[in-house]
Parts: sequence; C-alpha cells; structure tokens
Amino acid sequence: MLTTVLILIIVIMIIPLILFFFFFNYDKNQRQHSILRNYPVLGRIRYLLEHTGPEFRQYLFDGDTQGKPFSRNDFLSIIFPSKYLETIISFGSKKDFEQKGYFLKNTLFPKLMEEMKIDNQFALKTKYYKTKEETLFKRKETFTDKQVKPWLLHNENVVIMGEKTCEYPFQVKGLIGMSGMSYGSLGENSIEALSKGLGMAGGTWMNTGEGGISDYHLAGDVDIIMQIGPAKFGVRTDSGELDWEELKLKGSIQQIKAFELKLGQGAKIRGGHLPAEKNTPTIAKARKIEPYTTVESPNSFEEFRDLSSMFDFIDKIRKTTGKPVGIKMVIGDDTELHSFAKYMKETGRGPDFITVDGGEGGSGATYQEMADSMGLPIKSAIMITHSVLKHYGIRDRVKIIASGKLFTSDKIAIALSMGADLVSMARAYMIVIGCIGAQHCHKNTCPVGVATTNPKLQKALVIEDKKYRVANFMITLRQGLFTLAAAAGLDSPTKFNSSHVVYKDDSGRITRLKDIEKDINHSVSLYQKDLDETISTNTDQQKLSG
Repeated sequence: MLTTVLILIIVIMIIPLILFFFFFNYDKNQRQHSILRNYPVLGRIRYLLEHTGPEFRQYLFDGDTQGKPFSRNDFLSIIFPSKYLETIISFGSKKDFEQKGYFLKNTLFPKLMEEMKIDNQFALKTKYYKTKEETLFKRKETFTDKQVKPWLLHNENVVIMGEKTCEYPFQVKGLIGMSGMSYGSLGENSIEALSKGLGMAGGTWMNTGEGGISDYHLAGDVDIIMQIGPAKFGVRTDSGELDWEELKLKGSIQQIKAFELKLGQGAKIRGGHLPAEKNTPTIAKARKIEPYTTVESPNSFEEFRDLSSMFDFIDKIRKTTGKPVGIKMVIGDDTELHSFAKYMKETGRGPDFITVDGGEGGSGATYQEMADSMGLPIKSAIMITHSVLKHYGIRDRVKIIASGKLFTSDKIAIALSMGADLVSMARAYMIVIGCIGAQHCHKNTCPVGVATTNPKLQKALVIEDKKYRVANFMITLRQGLFTLAAAAGLDSPTKFNSSHVVYKDDSGRITRLKDIEKDINHSVSLYQKDLDETISTNTDQQKLSG
C-alpha cells in the first residue's frame, strides 16, 4: 500500500516538477524566442493558443459569414447539397443585404417547370444521408438510396467546343464542371471519388490539372479535359519536350474530350511545385518523371513566346488529337486581350475555349503576395474577356469557362449573365469530399486525406461514400440553375445574359449589369482606337526612318 502511494506521489508531483524545471531552464537559455527567455514555460501557452487559434476561430469565434477564404456558411452551402441533397433553409438568408453586390432579376411571370427545356428523361441512382434523430449528444442518420433527375440541358442548348475546327467536338450537357486539380496535389482516393461521382452525374467534365492523367481519373465514366502545363507532365520526353506520339496516344482515349494549355491560374501565376514526399511511384508514372524527387515546373512554355507560335502549337495539338484545344489564363487587364483577339480575327485561328481563372482561386499552394494582388477577380475578368472577344467579332468562335469561387447556383447564374458559357470549380469539390479548410495542402499532412498522398491519411477518405456526395452536389447545382432560370422567365440557364442582373451599391442605388457592360464595351472601343493610332504612328515613323 505504501509503495503504491509513493508511486502516485512520484507520478502526480515529482515528474511534473522535473518537467517544469527542465523546460524552465531550456526556455530561459534558448535564443530563438524572446517571450520564452523572459517568461519560461508560461510563454508556451501563447504558442499553444497561436497554433490552435485557426481551429478555435473556425468553430467557435468566427461568425457564420466571417471566415476566409471560405466562411462557415460557404462550407454548409456546399456540404448540405452533397450530403443531404437539399438547399432549403428556414427563417431567411444570413446574407447582409445592406452590403453592395450583384442580384438576379426575377420576372412577374416566371416559367412553369413543364415549360423548361430540360433533359430529365433518365433518372440517376444515388445515395444520400437522411437524418432520423438529432439531439445535443446524438445524431442518427441513414444512408439511403434515391433516384433523382439529372437536370441536363436540352439537346438544342448543348454547349459545343470545337464545333467547326475539330474532328471530335466536345459536347457538354451540363454547364458546370471541375477545374484542374492535379494527381499529386490530391491523392488517388480524392481523384477516384471525384471521377466516379462526376461520372454518375453525367453531362459534366473533370479537368486533370497539369499533373497528367492516371487510372484514377479514368475510374469513373466521366468526360475529361486533359490539362498540359509548361512541364508537359504525362506527355513529355525524358528531356522535358512534348512527346507528340504520347499526345496522340492520349488523344485516342475516348474519355479525353479536350486539351487545355495552362498559361496561368488564379492561385499561382507561376510554375508548379511537387515536393519529393508527394511524388510517389504512381504519381511519377502519370507525370513521366522520377519518383521521390522534388519537381519544379516552369511558369511558361518554351515552345512559344508570342501569339503566332502559340497558335501554331495549338493547331498542331488539335491536328494531332482531333480534339478541341483551349487555354487557361488569368486576366490582368484588357491590354494583352486586345492583341490576342485582334490576332484571332486576322488569322482565323486560336483556341476553342478559354478558361478564365479569377485571382481569388486557391486550389494550388502559392506565395502570399501573389495570392493577394496578382490577377483580377473572376467577375471583372469574365466581363472584360467577353467584351473584348465580342468587340472583335470572334465571341462565337471561342467558349468561355469561368473559374473562381463560383460554388452556388446563384453565383453561377451571375457568371453566366456576365458572359461565361460554362463554369468550373475546384475547392468546392475538395470540400464535398471532406476538406475542412485546414490549409495543410502544401505539407502533405491533410488531416482528412484529401490533399495528401500519404496512404495512412488517405484512409479517412472513403470513395464509396464521397462519390455520391460529388454526384449529389452537381445535381443540386444544376437543379438550382434551372429554378433560377425559371424565376427569371427563361426556359434554360444557357439564356442568362446581362439583362438579368443588377448591381446594388452600399447606398441602395441600382445599376443594371447591361449598363455596366456598355461602359466596359465603350472602354474596349476607346482602347482599340488608341491601339490602332499607336500602330499607325509607329508605322509612319518606320517609313520615314526607312
């Protein structure tokens, strides 16, 4: 008995005292942290709170609309449709209507659902969670089978890329797809769950990101846009050049419907970075690189440095594969767009689609200064791109895919009204398959197994559960788009335009998006006039000097 008491005293009192004096002495003599030198041991509480602060703010202290880059409301607006197949709320919106922003314009005479042009002839089988009981300490849910409508576009409204330029045009029956997220940035469980879920929903596409295509991308019956970055992962030779025979082989894969050249993305207008610990043998095989090596990809293609050589490169890819070729870019202003569109008009060449990525993008790890200030936000970028292409008379030749935090049906409808033909997203799909916003994407330590290649951490992501969430999210987004279109008096969301949106400033004044569009068009015309005058002046000076 006495021995037991002595052991307890040692455990409860002596060992903690020894640890206290050890850390006290260590902290007082270390030279890295000033607080610890002056306040040994006690100062460690500060670092503990600092380390756990993001989690406490996210779950306890931030308001529903305060968190960045995604608020609690943002998370719920993604999770609820994917898990419960519903977007219904009670007691009104939590949006601050005193703040400035864009609003969709309803009509006095909305369309009835039977008047809508929808392809709902085939039902889809999915699963969703149904809450049976919910108390403070217990939550009981069942994982239930359900048949749902796919909410696809009617055949007459299908969006087609490369209709007049390609042997195999890409037809899209849904307006929403997945932006580029590479295998390597995401683990195989993530890629496979996304592939299978999007394949179940149908009418959509999956962008591979610049990391090449893998068996996990092909696991679901989903249409694929294969992205090619400056490193040419997946279609490169050992020396880093484009392997045209490999590209032809990739083009023969039926699921690959188009190719996209990544000139830049909103998250990182720079080359990519793949740390050695993420570069597993399967990822290395997909990328055609050496495994367990850190890979830095360049921020620009060595194959082209101007519009002429870029268009040559696009033409050759299109001819080799027979499929549409697009570019992904970030818009800084309309300066280079003018030269781009003017050259397209003069040559009759160019990409079949442009993915416009807003500066608020974030699926790739990047530098703080680049994330905060490089590239325009998506709304401005869409309107400028649409206006410049329209001004040069080539808007009908190239489709615009908008990407940048457009994760609810109303945001998508507004983007379509601003000039986008299609919309894609990345982080929303990460949230659908389990992302909690831990912001460990670049560390390979994602606690929920999404943005990691660590097999132990990936066990958290159950493909057979998450694939249904991906499908459900897509279906509810498309249903929401048709519902909004009906409220606006349209029989299809493909018919949203600038007359269906208004902008309210923080004083309550209203400006029609159509009037904003006119101002942008006027600015575009003035810039083109200045550009023509500059070219004319330079030509005259060259003649005089000659």
